[in-house]
Amino acid sequence: MSLNEQLTNDMKQAMKAKDKVTLAVLRMAKSSVKNEEINLGHELSDDEVLTVLMKEVKQRKDSIAGFKEAGRDDLVKQHEEEIVVLNKYLPTPLTTEELTEIVKEVIASENATSMKDMGKVMSSVLSKVKGRADGKEVNNIVKSLLA
Repeated sequence: MSLNEQLTNDMKQAMKAKDKVTLAVLRMAKSSVKNEEINLGHELSDDEVLTVLMKEVKQRKDSIAGFKEAGRDDLVKQHEEEIVVLNKYLPTPLTTEELTEIVKEVIASENATSMKDMGKVMSSVLSKVKGRADGKEVNNIVKSLLA
């Protein structure tokens, strides 16, 4: 079963269970997936659906930061609940140690020695850890190892 089909099935289950939070989040996710399909002109693969879901989680994390500054704890709580629902569809994240090991391997294989090689290293690492690590965290690790 594809990730898109799983979203649809889980949305049906949320309707039956009258789980309003999950239903709202899954409807939003399906809408984002459909919009991306329209933009690209083809049905999305699981990797592309995963990219859309990661983008949705990132948007919520960014919103949470803004809501915390504004003192809107109600909206912070709501967005955190939405992230929990979306995280069910994302692969388990890598630990910092696992991520550091992957970065070290890529640096060795690319023969990277300075910050000039950062772009090459970043693209290789991000393709290996797709969906399992935050780009900011990867960036920080690459910078610390190349500096």
